[in-house]
Order: sequence, then C-alpha cells, then structure tokens
Amino acid sequence: MGRRDLRSVEAGSLHVSSSTIVPQQEGQEVPDQLQAKRFDHSVAKRAALRARYVYCIIFLLTNLKAWFFRDYGQKVLSQFNYVKACGVDGEDCCHTLGVLRVSLGCFIFFIVMLFTTVKTRKLYQARSGWHSGWWWSKLVILIVSMTAPFFLPSNHIQVYGELARVGAGVFLVLQLVSVIEFISWWNNYWMPDEGKNQSCSFGLFMSTIVYIASACGILAMYFLYGHRLECALNIFFITWTAVLLTILMSISLHSKVNRGLLSSGIMASYLVFLCWSAIRSEPTSEKCNNRNQSHGNSDWTTILSFLIAIGAIVMATFSTGIDSKAFQFRKEKIEEEDDSIPYDYGFFHLVFALGAMYFAMLFTSWNLNSSATKWSIDVGWASTWVKILNEWFAATIYIWKLIFPVVRQPKVSMDEGVGATVVQIVQQGETAVVVVA
Repeated sequence: MGRRDLRSVEAGSLHVSSSTIVPQQEGQEVPDQLQAKRFDHSVAKRAALRARYVYCIIFLLTNLKAWFFRDYGQKVLSQFNYVKACGVDGEDCCHTLGVLRVSLGCFIFFIVMLFTTVKTRKLYQARSGWHSGWWWSKLVILIVSMTAPFFLPSNHIQVYGELARVGAGVFLVLQLVSVIEFISWWNNYWMPDEGKNQSCSFGLFMSTIVYIASACGILAMYFLYGHRLECALNIFFITWTAVLLTILMSISLHSKVNRGLLSSGIMASYLVFLCWSAIRSEPTSEKCNNRNQSHGNSDWTTILSFLIAIGAIVMATFSTGIDSKAFQFRKEKIEEEDDSIPYDYGFFHLVFALGAMYFAMLFTSWNLNSSATKWSIDVGWASTWVKILNEWFAATIYIWKLIFPVVRQPKVSMDEGVGATVVQIVQQGETAVVVVA
C-alpha cells in the first residue's frame, strides 16, 4: 500500500472517529449539566429552608431582649448615663419605651431584608443567596438596627408606638386569614368530596370532638368567669360566643351551603379560645377573674405561662410568614420548577416586621402610657377588647366565606342565553304535544 493510500486511510479513520465519538461526548455533557443544575438548586433550596429558622431564632431573641429591657432594664441602663436619649438613670430606655426601642430595631432589620429580597422568584438570583447566606453581614446590620433606636429621642419612639398599633392590627388580620385557610385545608383533607371513594369517618369523629370541646369550654368559662351577676361583661362575652357557635353550625348545615361540621367546629373552638384568652387578659384585680396571682409574682406557673406566650408569638409569626399562598387572590395550581424559591421571601420578612410591632403591643398590653407588671404579657382592658374584637371579626369573615359562594351564584333565567329550554305546547286535535328545544 502506498504512502498516499495510507494517508487516505488514516484520514478516513480520523474522520470516522470524529464523527462517532464527539457527538457521544456532547450528548453526555447535557444530562451531566442538568444534573449539576438540579443539585445546585437542591442545595440552594435547602439553604433557604434553613434560613427561615435562623430568622425565627433572631425574632425569638429580640422578644427576650424586649422582655429584659421592660422588667430589668432599669438596673442595667442606669450605668449608661452618657446616652442622652435614655434620660436620667436610663428611664427612657426601659419599661414601655425600652420595649418600643427593641421593637423598632427588629422592625428596621426585617424591613431592610424585605426591600433587599422582594420579588425574588428564582434560586439562582443574587437576592436569593443574600436571603439564605451572608450571615456575618446581616449580623452587622442587626447590631446597627438594634442599637440605633436607643439614640433616638423619646418623642420619635412614641410616634413609632402609635404606628405599631396599626401594624399589629394588620398582623392580626394576616394571622386570621392564615388560620381560616388552614381550617379550609384541614376540612378538604379529612372530608373529601362525595364522588371520591375516601373514608370521612375521621373527619366526622373530629367534628364531634371539637364541638364537644367547644361546649365544654363555654361551660367552663361560665363556671370560672361568669359565676356572679356582677360579672355581666364576662357573661356577655361568653354568651355571644355561644351564639356565634350556633350560627356557624346552622349555616354550615344549611342545604345551600352544605360545608359539613368539621371546618365550622374547628373555627368554633378557635373562637372559644379567643374568648377565653380575652377574659384571661382582664386585670387580676378584678373579682370576676379567678387567677390566684398578685402583681409582680413570679412563681413557676407565671414564668411557664410567660414563656409559652412568647413561644406562641414566635410560632404565630413563623407560620403566617411561610403561608404566602393563603393570600393569593387567584387560587391557581402552578407547577413549581426546580429553580423556584420554596416560599415568598418578601412576604416572609414583611410578616416578621409586622410581628415586631405585634410583640411590642403584647409586652405593653396595647397601652403606651403605662408599664406592664413583671412576667406579664398582654394583660389589661385594652388587650381584652383587642382579642374580643378579633374574635368577632374572625367569626364575621368566616361566615362571609361560607355564604359568599351562595350569594355570588348567578340567577338562571328560562328566557336568557342560547340553549335555554323552551317548552312549546302545540294543540293537534285532542292531544297536546310537548316540543323541547
């Protein structure tokens, strides 16, 4: 074989190898890249899910700091006389004003996080990485935001306190919507449609349990807080709660609504809890409140109740913050992509910012002119009426949600639209023929 033929064979072999091997390598790179991207998205999503617990811990620590400045700040801040905004012996940085300053610092931190993460949709965006990481940088922002309010004049803090009342009210509305959406989800899960072959025995059992528990709660409140004729206000609160429970059950069982008893039963138990919590928030000096504790007492039951209350604040804020889907106007099922964020970062930080205002109101009992007693939270007539109004508003919203589908149903007219049924009777001799078109 000649040298020229050998070159042609080698060229042919090289040509074949390039046409067969290279496409295989390119075909292998595509799934490898997709797998690498999916792995990166999975890591980023796990980081975002872990981040929400870090923010929750930050929120818990600010709650404890607010409590410390309210009850024991006078002993510490008396040493910081060089801070002019705190006044003599730190009087303007403890008690109610101390709580408001800590709340303002927490609010500033989460507002900064809100503006830096709002409208984040994909995990590969830089704002998603900022939300889930950069903790040392955010620690600096947290320290600055928590320190700055202690250098502001007291009149500025009072203005924030008035705004915090509004923000706390908005937080209660968001929390209420989240609770109602959870009740609807629970009802749909355990009480399936009639067309599905699923057992609803557990749903019926739970309906019975929650209604029995609600009735027992009503009787217990009558016995504990409405046993005297002088307790007319408590008797009114309890009686009206019982009326609301009856209305909920009647509407749910109405033939046009037909929503069953599970959702209304859970809502009824929630209303009973709000009524009980409102009555418990009445001042301890009232003779209609049988709490055997005096002002400033710090026995283990008081401390335990206080810690449970703080935990409830944190959990309520956390659960509302991650439930952004409950506030969508259009309930469309959208398939989540691999690179989509697991929850709405902007809404999450907004709820925590409003939660900062909310815990300020709880620690001050919604009263900016007086300081709450030690180891107490959300106690006073202002707190009582806020909870009662929240109960009535919750019942109103839920009743409207039950009857709204019935109200918005269009009235069908026999003479309107194409395809309406037209009945014509044609006399043919002695017989009547019905023609349906």
